[in-house]
Amino acid sequence: MTFQHIANGFFRFVASQIFLCCWLLPNVFGQSLLKGSLSGKAYELVYSDPDEAIKIGEHLLKNSHTNTEKTDFNLLIAKSYLAKGNYNNALQYVFEAGKSDKSAADSTKIAILILKSELLKGLYLDGQAKQYSDDAVEIINRLKPSVHREKLRTNVLLAQLRFKIDRQDNDKALNLLYTGEKSLKKTLLADAGLQQNFNIIKGQVFNRLSQQDSAKYFLQKALSQANQSKSKNAIQRITIFNELGRWYFQNKQYQKATELLLESRNLAKKLNNQALLKSISRNLAVNYLGLNDKANYKFYNNEFLNLNNELEESEQESVNTAFNLISKEQETTFEQQLQKRESYFYNTLIAVSAITIVLFLFWMKSRMRKKRLREIINYLEISRNIFTKPVVEKKESNKKSLIPIETEQAILAKLKRFEASTKYTNNEMSLAVLAAQFDTNTKYLSEIINKQYGDNFNAYINKLRIDYIIQKLKTDPNFIHYKISYLAEHCGFSSHSGFATVFKSITGIAPVTFIDLLKEEMETEKETVV
Repeated sequence: MTFQHIANGFFRFVASQIFLCCWLLPNVFGQSLLKGSLSGKAYELVYSDPDEAIKIGEHLLKNSHTNTEKTDFNLLIAKSYLAKGNYNNALQYVFEAGKSDKSAADSTKIAILILKSELLKGLYLDGQAKQYSDDAVEIINRLKPSVHREKLRTNVLLAQLRFKIDRQDNDKALNLLYTGEKSLKKTLLADAGLQQNFNIIKGQVFNRLSQQDSAKYFLQKALSQANQSKSKNAIQRITIFNELGRWYFQNKQYQKATELLLESRNLAKKLNNQALLKSISRNLAVNYLGLNDKANYKFYNNEFLNLNNELEESEQESVNTAFNLISKEQETTFEQQLQKRESYFYNTLIAVSAITIVLFLFWMKSRMRKKRLREIINYLEISRNIFTKPVVEKKESNKKSLIPIETEQAILAKLKRFEASTKYTNNEMSLAVLAAQFDTNTKYLSEIINKQYGDNFNAYINKLRIDYIIQKLKTDPNFIHYKISYLAEHCGFSSHSGFATVFKSITGIAPVTFIDLLKEEMETEKETVV
């Protein structure tokens, strides 16, 4: 809530009631001024110091007297928790804001709906998220044409674009970007903040479509706008740094990418945003791998794995919180409808039936999500086995390696280059063939693979092949329609049965089941978008 809004309401009140309470003027005006000042200060801190913004917001909420104030301050706190990556608390405050939003301005109602949609999308509850997004669009469409309405439309469009980028639907994102930008051209020209957000989105889309010149141009333009802006929006700067880091990584400029990611990491630590730190750690690990900096690779990869384990639990807690809040919201809606009907029994039966259906859908969604989480965990386990030496307790042994340290380092470097290629998909690849290519002997090569990865040569090659075909299935839509025998041959296996056996031993599921899951996920995403 802005000071201007509070002041306008105050003066309207005074104009109608001054003959009754003119003696209250100094005291009431002082309180309004204080609240407006604190509220403005808190909104300035949401994306730079969310912890301080939360403290101010809680103070304002505690001392609020109207439903409008409670709505605004709950929304403020929800945005601050989202900036920290705390979905659980953000959900609780934004749903609390939604309870008393009937007296709020349309822009506030829309902001609540968009924030609900963003949070639920972040938890992959896409169906529920779409409902809130549609509700926001419905309110916007009822508004009279104005500059304010076009700004609201632009914010909804930005949310839709971020969703498509997150789901890797880049071609549709590009089409939506061009269509939306054309219809909202005047609004964008008049608002520097919206321009900057659009430049970030453009950079992200072009980056993912490998249109590198365009990607770098818009990202650098967004960064220049951020540097010139008085706003201290750390989230925007992190997004720009991460995306530029991605650009430099794609162009094999690992050192430059690393420098940007480290700046991004410092900002994320100030926000205390664990989700952003997890993503940044993963990207840093990959870049240090490109720099062949094994020590830093291990450090940031371990940081990524630790954060991932911590966030899995909190993410599931947030999903449960979302289900409970949506269920309560549905129950409240049902109860309000029941009060308008004459038959208590009949309407109670309808409400129970509806709630049962909703809970069943939530259960089905939770089950599907768990399947996706297992898939992600299986994939991470593959990556961990391939790129990290397993930590196991070993019995003390007097046996020492006879391989010179220089030779070992040289072979390890060759292995990294080998992993970055696709030579392992050659079904003629063997320990002897690879040793010959490395200009070493099989004993040295076998011992180093076992020491580095905890696997024999066959297991090492099989994991590389399975990882390769998984990436193909996920990134190339054509591959999910190919026969298993083709997939087996494509990644280096000589037989259908051998490929299926190895695939299941590594991922925990058969290749046919894995492909079916991918198809279901793609169909679900298509239905959600439609």
